[in-house]
Amino acid sequence: MKNFEELGVSPEILKAIEEMGYVAPMPVQEEVIPYLLGENNDVVALAQTGTGKTAAFGLPIIQKVEVERTVPQSLILCPTRELCLQIAGDLHDYSKYIRGLKVLPVYGGSSIESQIRSLKKGVHIIVATPGRLLDLMERKTVSLATIRNVVMDEADEMLNMGFTDSINAILADVPEDRNTLLFSATMSPEIARISRKYLRNAKEITIGRKNEGANNVKHIVYTVHAKDKYAALKRIADYYPQIYGIIFCRTRKETQEIADKLMQDGYNADSLHGELSQVQRDAVMQKFRIRNIQILVATDVAARGLDVDDLTHVINYGLPDDTESYTHRSGRTGRAGKTGTSIAIINLREKGKMREIERIMGKKFEVGVMPTNKQICEKQLLKVIDDVEKVKVSEDEIADYMPAIYRKLEWLDKEDIIKRMVSIEFNRFLEYYRDREEIEIPSDSRIDRTSRDRDIRTRRDGDKGKNGRNAEAGFTRLFISLGKADSFFAHQLIDLVNKNTSRRVRIGRIDLMKSFSFFEVDEKQAQMVVKALNKAEFSGRKITVEVAGDENKSTRSSSGSGSRDLKSKKK
Repeated sequence: MKNFEELGVSPEILKAIEEMGYVAPMPVQEEVIPYLLGENNDVVALAQTGTGKTAAFGLPIIQKVEVERTVPQSLILCPTRELCLQIAGDLHDYSKYIRGLKVLPVYGGSSIESQIRSLKKGVHIIVATPGRLLDLMERKTVSLATIRNVVMDEADEMLNMGFTDSINAILADVPEDRNTLLFSATMSPEIARISRKYLRNAKEITIGRKNEGANNVKHIVYTVHAKDKYAALKRIADYYPQIYGIIFCRTRKETQEIADKLMQDGYNADSLHGELSQVQRDAVMQKFRIRNIQILVATDVAARGLDVDDLTHVINYGLPDDTESYTHRSGRTGRAGKTGTSIAIINLREKGKMREIERIMGKKFEVGVMPTNKQICEKQLLKVIDDVEKVKVSEDEIADYMPAIYRKLEWLDKEDIIKRMVSIEFNRFLEYYRDREEIEIPSDSRIDRTSRDRDIRTRRDGDKGKNGRNAEAGFTRLFISLGKADSFFAHQLIDLVNKNTSRRVRIGRIDLMKSFSFFEVDEKQAQMVVKALNKAEFSGRKITVEVAGDENKSTRSSSGSGSRDLKSKKK
């Protein structure tokens, strides 16, 4: 393995990074740095977060700056304000001994006037979020005509956040003979398209395998009934008393609900989602970074740019819709050479999605065994003992109080004192779990077989418009006025049914259309489900659920203009 000097890093930068504790290059740095120090070298680098990416592109970019020319020479695009500030801070540290080099972070949520003033004074490297940079370009307050190097960090995240048009507009304004580096955790079709369009003969550097999670992350899955998800989450958090992690939820509402429940149950937790102001977000993230918060409950979007190296766990409160999102989530633990654990809490309906994630990542999930009441209490008891052993004793300060303490406790023997001291923290877990029923673990029952059969039929039949089918024996086929265009998918349908019905409902085949869907339920429960869901809302919108018509009606409707046509024909 080469050292940084052998990679071609200059003495000024070497001095700065050695002071920061850099010893040997990480794999991505060893691959990327020498290549970027050359000219006309475009790179697509596939690597997870926490693998040393910032130094991989930051060191060569700083080294290539002509400090005497106070014009923008390098542009780094990233998806979030937090990541923008982090990268700019790292570049400042790397360039500590290069006099006069100026790095400017440009992002939304801060005064655009102050950023304009800084640009007028002159900068060498711009670190920007696409939206704010485009705003500055439209105001004619920044010119990209002198840019020689462009870096797109977490490019897949930028595309997922809807920045494609902004990136296209920005890159159209940058000279064509630039060097371009595209960093991504996954090689999605959109990333491949951007690479073909804007990079020339790009070298592809892959740290690990494409779309693979970090090698030092263990993936565990717990399968429970949907109604038991929070109870399972609580058990897992209690079983890992030293947990320092992020729980990912799908919606803002669910995020806040789970965070509130955890805080009510005595956990040091808080939420992070899109309804918080920037000031609130910054406060929560700062508390989490300094460990004043032990568990952060967040949506995918809100957690982007949150850079913490020491997470022990990432918990998926249900699986995301796409593998890329799971890869990003799990990649937040096991960083900087450390190990981590990614846990998924799923119900039977999500098993197909789990298998797809396993297939694309090339990794198998370890099947988790739900901790028992006794195991959890034992873990918590040992934590109390560990805390006692590690507590710092201020001998001088406490000495004056010891005689009074001895007098107060003289009627207790050593064993009694230990028992009482341990019980101060331990009692709440003992009381909670003493008579609590263990969580029922669902077996691969008819529900799972139906899901598996449905996957086989879907692959076999393809998209042939077979929406007007008859229900399976013992089931009734229902229509619901929500579809993929409403961001409505199978797991959300199941959650909708579970939250609005008082007992467990047997669900069969689910057919998701663009603007409406069909699903099957036990024929004995059909009317109850129809009545319950017609009182429900989805994302603040009233929904319609009714028994689907015969095959001809359904087929005519599916070739029409969505759910409104279907309902009018039924009337």
